[in-house]
Amino acid sequence: MRFMRKSAHRSRWVAMLALVLLVATGCGDSQEVAQEPEGGDDTERGTVVVGSTNFSEQEIVAEMYALVLEDAGYTVERRFQLGSREVVLPALEQGEIDLYPEYVGTALEFLSGGAGEATSDTAATTEKLRERFADKGVAVLEPAPAQDRNGLVVTQETADRLGLETVSDLEAHAGELVFGGPPECPQRPLCLQGYEEAYGLEFAEFRPLDAAGPVTWAALENGDIDVALMFTTQGVIEDKGWVLLEEDAELQPAENIVPVIREEVLTDEIADLLDGVSARLTTEAITALNREVDAEAADPRSVAEAWLQENGLIS
Repeated sequence: MRFMRKSAHRSRWVAMLALVLLVATGCGDSQEVAQEPEGGDDTERGTVVVGSTNFSEQEIVAEMYALVLEDAGYTVERRFQLGSREVVLPALEQGEIDLYPEYVGTALEFLSGGAGEATSDTAATTEKLRERFADKGVAVLEPAPAQDRNGLVVTQETADRLGLETVSDLEAHAGELVFGGPPECPQRPLCLQGYEEAYGLEFAEFRPLDAAGPVTWAALENGDIDVALMFTTQGVIEDKGWVLLEEDAELQPAENIVPVIREEVLTDEIADLLDGVSARLTTEAITALNREVDAEAADPRSVAEAWLQENGLIS
């Protein structure tokens, strides 16, 4: 009887142990499912649609944004070279894209209808831009030190022939010269409209070309235009030996490159990633990257990726 009671006791103990192990195993399975939900981290973080306007620098910087987000585990959809600001800004407001690189002064003047709110003060101009974007559900992050302004460019031959060093020097000759720039330039307060008002420049003709791209370069080089609207960070200006005329009437405001993003998709992590890019992006750096793409035909994504790796922003 003593043996029988001991055997029964041992049997009950084994059964209880088996039950405990079964329950523990079940709990372990439940915890594993909770820790690794279907879809993984990408589903939790979601997709960010990164856009750009239609010139090389925009694609380079937009690639920087896309690559740092992907490196952090986000799914990124690229919609680059969409067109001018008249196309890209509405796309942002309507949620067709979530993010793109802007320029604080030009963006502010565009949103304010050319009210002259943008100045050379980066901080003040950025704050006003934030105010203008506030009711559109768009956040303006931290601006980069890098600035890219509109500039007027002529060949060395034209500069020597007419004695051109500053934009003001053009006034006496503008009536004999052909000016080329992006199609929207005549309506922009910081483009043809602004040069007319600030400098009194009345050119003989305006020719709509591209946004300071290959069509504009060819037209200037071939003599189809005499003066080109270009961007001050374009390495092609130095490579071609052209002359960027000095801005002496302070038409152009602060034009720091800055990420603008829909508040609906913005998180602290995304802000930190994008601000990290901006903090390291200088005028000298973006000029060198533009030269690689424009003069050496390098791929914008490869150029952006190499720069991010050199600066420790992606693995």
